[in-house]
Amino acid sequence: MTADLQARSSSTKPRQPAPKTGVIASRSGRGASHFLKEAETRRKGVTDLLGDVIRTPSLSTGEQDVISRLEAAMKDLGYDEVTVDPVGSIIGRIGNGPVRILYDSHVDTVDVGSRGEWARDPFEPVIVPDAGGGVMHGRGTSDDKAGIASMIYGGALYKEYGFTEDVTLYVVGSVQEESCDGLALEQVLTNELAVPDLVVLGEATRCQVYRGNRGRIELLVSVQGSSCHASAPNRGHNPVYDLAPVISEVQALNGSLGTGEFLGPGSVALTKIECETPSLNAVPSTATIYLDRRLTEGETPEQALDEIRRLPSIQAVGAKVELLKYESTSFTGKKLSQEKRFNTWVTPEDHAGVTAGLEAGRIALDKELSTGHWVFSTNGVASMGKLGIPTIGFGPGDEIHAHTVHDQCPLDDLVAAMAWYAAFPAVFANAHLAQARPGGQR
Repeated sequence: MTADLQARSSSTKPRQPAPKTGVIASRSGRGASHFLKEAETRRKGVTDLLGDVIRTPSLSTGEQDVISRLEAAMKDLGYDEVTVDPVGSIIGRIGNGPVRILYDSHVDTVDVGSRGEWARDPFEPVIVPDAGGGVMHGRGTSDDKAGIASMIYGGALYKEYGFTEDVTLYVVGSVQEESCDGLALEQVLTNELAVPDLVVLGEATRCQVYRGNRGRIELLVSVQGSSCHASAPNRGHNPVYDLAPVISEVQALNGSLGTGEFLGPGSVALTKIECETPSLNAVPSTATIYLDRRLTEGETPEQALDEIRRLPSIQAVGAKVELLKYESTSFTGKKLSQEKRFNTWVTPEDHAGVTAGLEAGRIALDKELSTGHWVFSTNGVASMGKLGIPTIGFGPGDEIHAHTVHDQCPLDDLVAAMAWYAAFPAVFANAHLAQARPGGQR
C-alpha cells in the first residue's frame, strides 16, 4: 500500500474556471445565499467523505489508507494536480496564480484510549440528531478530519464558483501532527512548494477566525538513585522520593506563570511518571517525570527550560532536565526527527489574512465572525512560529471535543466551512494585492 503512494503525482483534467472576478460577482448577486446554497447541495458528499475517513484509523505514521481516500476525493472533484510528498502528506492544487494560499488540516488522530469509555464504536461514524442538520460522532471528527473533508470540498466549490486567476490554492492533508506539531507541514513548506502568502489551518474554531496559539516544550526530569533489595531500603537510595518536592514545585509553578495579553497564561502539567526497577521488591535505580509546558506571548522554549532547571528542588537533587526528541518513520519510509520545542505565534489582527477571513464570513455566511485563538497547539507552530508565514485558522467543530470520547462535529459546520473555504481565496487575493500596491490603496 505504501510503495505506490510515496511521492506519487497525478494530474486531472481541469474544469472550465469561473471568471477571474468571482468574488466581485458574489458581492453583486452571488452572496451568502449563493455560496451556502451551493455548499448545501454538497452536504451528502462531504458527510460521506467524513464518514469514510472516520472509519479509517489513522494514528501518526499509519495514515496511508486515509491519504488514499483523500487522494481519490481530490481527483474526483477535479483538482488540477494531486501529489503525495515523501513524508506522506497529500497536496492538491487548484489554479496557478501569483497569490499562493495553503489550506492545511492534519489527517492523523490520537488513539481511542479505553474502549469502555466510548458510548459507541469510535470508528463507526454515527449522526446524532440535533436542532440543526445532525452531529457526526467518531474518533478524529473534530481533530481534524472534519477540517480536511470540508477543505477538500470547499476547494472544489471555490474552483467552480469563486475562482480567480490571481490565486494558486493548495489543500494539504498533513501527517504526524498529533505526535509532533508542524513537522510534516514544515516539510511541505520548505521542500515541496514555493512559500505561500498565507496558511489557513482547518483545526476546529467553531467556524470563527483564529490567529494564534501558545507554543510548548515537552521535557523530562530524571533523578539517579541506587537500587537495592526492598527488604532493606536503607542500603540504597530511592530516586522516587527525590522527585516528590520537584512535583510540588512544578504544581506551584503552574499557578505563578505569566499571562499573555491575547493567548492568556502559560501552563505546566506533569503528564507521566515512571521509574526503572529490577523488580517489585527492589528499590528503583532511576525515576523520571515528564512535563508539558505551554508558552504564552513573550515566553521562549529556552527560557521555559531554564526556568525548570532553576527550581530549588531540581538543583538540590541534581536532576537532569532535557527536551524530548521526536523520531519517527513515516508510512512512506521517510525518517524524521525533531526536538519537541514549538514556538508561540500570533498573527496580527490587522493582517490581510485576518481581515479577509472576517470578510469571507460576511460574503459566504452573511455573518459577522469573531477572532480568537486555540488553547491547544497546531501546525501554526511551524508555519508562523518557526517560518514566519502568516497563518490563520478557520475550521468546523469545537476544540473542546478533541481527544475526548465525545469527539464530534455538527454537519451544519461542514457546510458553513465549505462555503467559507470557497469564498476566501478571492477575498484574500483582493486584500493582499491591494496592500502590495503603492500606498496600499485599493
